[in-house]
Amino acid sequence: MANDDLFKNPLPPSEDDYDGSAIEVLEGLEPVRRRPGMYIGGTDERALHHLAAEVIDNAMDEAVAGHATRIEVTLEEGDGGIGRLTVSDNGRGIPVDEHPRYPGQSALEVILTTLHSGGKFSGKAYATSGGLHGVGVSVVNALSVNTRVEVARNRELFAQEFSRGLPTGPLERVGAAPNRRGTTVAFTPDPDIFGKQKFKASRLFRLARSKAYLFAGVEIRWKCSPALAGDDIPQEAVFQFPGGLADHLKEQIGTRECVTAEFFAGSQDFPATDGVQQGRVEWAIAWPLYGEGAYSWYCNTIPTPDGGTHEQGLRAALTKSLRAFAELTGAKKARDMTPDDVTNGSEIMLSLFIRDPQFQSQTKDRLTSADAARLVENAVRDHFDHFLTDNMERGKALLGYVLERMDERLRRKQEREIKRKSATNARKLRLPGKLTDCSGEGSGDTELFIVEGDSAGGSAKQARDRKTQAILPIRGKILNVASASADKIRGNQEIADLLLAMGCGSRQDCNPDNLRYDRIIIMTDADVDGAHIATLLMTFFFQEMPEIVRGGHLFLAQPPLYRLTAGKESRYARDDAHRAELERSVFKGKKVDVGRFKGLGEMNPQQLRETTMSPASRSLIRITLPPEYEQRAAVKELVDQLMGRNPEHRFNFIQNRAGEIDRDMIDA
Repeated sequence: MANDDLFKNPLPPSEDDYDGSAIEVLEGLEPVRRRPGMYIGGTDERALHHLAAEVIDNAMDEAVAGHATRIEVTLEEGDGGIGRLTVSDNGRGIPVDEHPRYPGQSALEVILTTLHSGGKFSGKAYATSGGLHGVGVSVVNALSVNTRVEVARNRELFAQEFSRGLPTGPLERVGAAPNRRGTTVAFTPDPDIFGKQKFKASRLFRLARSKAYLFAGVEIRWKCSPALAGDDIPQEAVFQFPGGLADHLKEQIGTRECVTAEFFAGSQDFPATDGVQQGRVEWAIAWPLYGEGAYSWYCNTIPTPDGGTHEQGLRAALTKSLRAFAELTGAKKARDMTPDDVTNGSEIMLSLFIRDPQFQSQTKDRLTSADAARLVENAVRDHFDHFLTDNMERGKALLGYVLERMDERLRRKQEREIKRKSATNARKLRLPGKLTDCSGEGSGDTELFIVEGDSAGGSAKQARDRKTQAILPIRGKILNVASASADKIRGNQEIADLLLAMGCGSRQDCNPDNLRYDRIIIMTDADVDGAHIATLLMTFFFQEMPEIVRGGHLFLAQPPLYRLTAGKESRYARDDAHRAELERSVFKGKKVDVGRFKGLGEMNPQQLRETTMSPASRSLIRITLPPEYEQRAAVKELVDQLMGRNPEHRFNFIQNRAGEIDRDMIDA
């Protein structure tokens, strides 16, 4: 029985304030401008570049459908500081005839101003496509201060302009265009939506290049104004890769040694259903002997950084094939093999083309199409079976590598179980002998200082706040984990002490929630040797504990290199440039006594506290990883290049940048 008291209103009636006039109806593209996050995930830099991806994806759909062979991507400065992007293709061109359901409006205007409109719903115009919701280019139009669309069809050129989702004039016939076909979309994002965000040439350059890898038949031309290109990005480039993903993977691997000399690469068309082609899949996989590995998943040329069902299908195919090969060769323990054993540490590129793909959201970060797993598994498994058995030595080498990773995983699992059992009977945590721990727990500001040598460790112990600051001295230069084997890393005492002190595990077992300190601070001497040790430690965290770095827990201390004294006044300088600035701005021509610290151990505890360790007066640099999908791979590539096994990469890096070194610094 209902409780009548629930329906009694204790407040005076106010129905007159809530009538039909209070109900808003957002028309056209107004919902997009009101709530852009619903359509592009926000208004940050990633969302801004999502607009560029939407327009480029439309051009790629024309190429994949076989109607375009060339795409041009041009970045200019434009008005408002964000930049203006122009994307052209030589495809069929957006239809410009009158739309049958919207009298007086061209199909082009409907597509640009109406959500859920386009030629990709029925499958008649496109067998596979990246844009499936019909909101891509209309959202771009809604969030742009100016959009101009030019269409060349039937030897005629048409154009129409828009602002913030509304046409500023009718569709115009510009004139004859006998040698031109296709669509050109130029747009300037609205500063009212994106604020001070700007298009980044480097990000768009990588996006354009990756699209050319994903469809071997297309040529993509890149142009960028000199003011935006900078030193690292070419002003003009042409991308065309006949080998598709295999070419991309070859470039990504570089000179790194792999378990198998030949990549596992190939493609397969899916069986047609009722005479209709269902799509295809292309892949390229390598197993480098060192490094964390990297995965690139795509569906209809759209990057899906969170993977999805196509990823699941590939992992299942590789695992089942390798288990079958192990049974063929008598390796019985392979029954404990998991997909993670097979794929962890590998470099994988997977590109899927299917009809009517389903994604987790409009930003398409994860594929959810149920059929994708089955299609990919069936297509890839047969090829991988042949890859393993056509060359038995190659197959055995890969199997041995995966079984080693499996053994390591099982060993770590056993160690965790032992620790878990012993933890129930032990109140105190086992910690490395050199660690001087702090007394605070879970206060939100505990810190572990990793310091260079026992001398610096002694000063740091006296300078610290005993409640919140712990000190762990390490012995000089630690092991370079980027070029060391797993066994060597496990056997290194300094690394064992680091892992024990932090208490959160490493690699796949790294759990930031178990980190014993809120901040990990690398504190080394302010000289070249100190910078080298700091680099080795950052490499350690990047490879063994990337989640700690990504969570913002890792910092670099900034100890001074000089102490400047004039009379009773003293100041500290971080480096030569800071020293010159202080002499010029603070001491202003006075006779300055300059003392240079040879290391942290030379500083007395009071000096170390006030310059480097006290939160009230110190400076810290937070070490972070870029969140963008493409940039994470770029950071990994740089670490492998500078810290990996091949010294030639470091030699080339130094040689190419020799001209950047200040001659005065060398003389000093």
